Amino acid sequence: MSSLYGEYSYVMDAKSRVFIPSRFRDELHKEDKNYFMLSIGLDRCLYIFLPSKWEELIANNMEIFKSENKEEERAFKRFFFGNAADAQLDEQGRILVPQNQKAYASLKKDILIRGVGNKAEIWDAQAWSKYKKDVMEPSFEKFSKIFDL
Repeated sequence: MSSLYGEYSYVMDAKSRVFIPSRFRDELHKEDKNYFMLSIGLDRCLYIFLPSKWEELIANNMEIFKSENKEEERAFKRFFFGNAADAQLDEQGRILVPQNQKAYASLKKDILIRGVGNKAEIWDAQAWSKYKKDVMEPSFEKFSKIFDL
């Protein structure tokens, strides 16, 4: 099973193209594909999925998106799938970030790509620093118990 992990710093060019880490491209080539699926994510970042992981989301009638509140379920599906796009990998190993996604994630020039297991995330570097300080670091002590073996 493929997994995306690690943190990578890049600069988005003036045409909104972003390099994809070579390790992630290697995983994509194992699937014999030349595109990732790119969608708006939570916490004002973008999600990058390998095609196989995207298909897993859609399989099983999208059980992961089920909610007892059908209006909320429809709203989230509209948000998530309505903002999804194929992100073709060019010969230099870059993808083009659509303008609506770039605006949503407030992507400027300096970005981070973070592998988080079944997907990767694209963050504006400043937004990531703020998220890390405000949200991640306060939770470290709570989750540090999983490493006390």
